[in-house]
Amino acid sequence: MIKLKKYAAIDIGSNAMRLLVVNVVEQDGKEPQFNKSSLVRVPIRLGQDAFTVGEISEENMERMCDAMKAFNLLMKVHKVERYMAFATSAMREAYNGKEVVAMIKKKADIKIEIIDGKKEAAIIASTDLHHLLKTDQTYLFVDVGGGSTEFTLFSNGKMINSRSFKAGTVRLLNDMVCDVVWDEIEKWIKTNTQEYDEVTLIGSGGNINKLFKMSGKMQEKPLSYIYMNSQYAFLNSLSYEQRISELGLNPDRADVILPATRIYLNAMKWSGARNIYVPKIGLSDGIVKAMYYGKI
Repeated sequence: MIKLKKYAAIDIGSNAMRLLVVNVVEQDGKEPQFNKSSLVRVPIRLGQDAFTVGEISEENMERMCDAMKAFNLLMKVHKVERYMAFATSAMREAYNGKEVVAMIKKKADIKIEIIDGKKEAAIIASTDLHHLLKTDQTYLFVDVGGGSTEFTLFSNGKMINSRSFKAGTVRLLNDMVCDVVWDEIEKWIKTNTQEYDEVTLIGSGGNINKLFKMSGKMQEKPLSYIYMNSQYAFLNSLSYEQRISELGLNPDRADVILPATRIYLNAMKWSGARNIYVPKIGLSDGIVKAMYYGKI
C-alpha cells in the first residue's frame, strides 16, 4: 500500500524563477521517494535590477506577479497540498524586496520568504547529498547562482564548513565582482581544503547541469578539470549569438554559462579537485525535502 503526497517549491533566483512539483511516495518500511512531477522555469532576471540599480523595476514586478499567479494556478491543477517559496540574493539586496513580497501576497496569494546565504546553503545541503557522499572522502559542494555562490565542505560524511560569497553569474556579467572577493574565495577554499589529500567537487545550479548535459556523460560519471577547461575555452570562442544558434542555448543561459564555468574551474583549481560530479540537485529539491522532514 502506498501513500502519495504532493509538495511544491518556488525558487526565486537572480537569473530565473522555478516552480518544482514533486510526488512524495510513501511505503511501509521503505524510505520515501521524491519523484519530479513538473518543473517550470521563467527567465526573469531580477539580479539585473537588484545589483545595478538596487531595486526591482516596475516591469519585473509585474512579470514576477504574473509568474506567481501562474504558479498558483499550476499548484491548484496539480493538487499540491503544501508549498514554500524562497527568494535569494537579488531580492535580499533590492531595497524594495519587502514591498515586492507584500504585493505578490496580495495579488497572487503566494507567500514568499527572503532567505540569507547561510540558510540557502543549508537547504541545498539537505537534499540527497548523503547518498552521494562516500564516508572516507572529502567533497566541496559548489552551488552557483545569479547573485551568490555557496561553498560547503564535507568530509567523512559530515559538513565541516559553509560560506556564501557575493559572486554570482549576473554580478560577474555586470563586472560587479572585484578582485578582493575572488581573493576571499581563494583563501577560504585553500584554508578549508589544505589538510585533505584529495578533494572532489559536487556542482549544483542550472549552468553546470547544462554543461553536464552537453557532455553526453552518464549521470554517475564526473566531468574532469581538463574537460571543463576545454569547454570554457570553446564557449569563450563563440559569440553570444553563436551559443544560441549553434549550441541551442536559451538566451538567458547563453551569457551566464561562461562566468559560471569560470567559478567552477577556479573552485577546482584552488581545492586541487580533478573531477566534478553533477547530481542535478538545487534549492527547489532542498526546499521539498526540508519541508517533508520538518526542517523548515
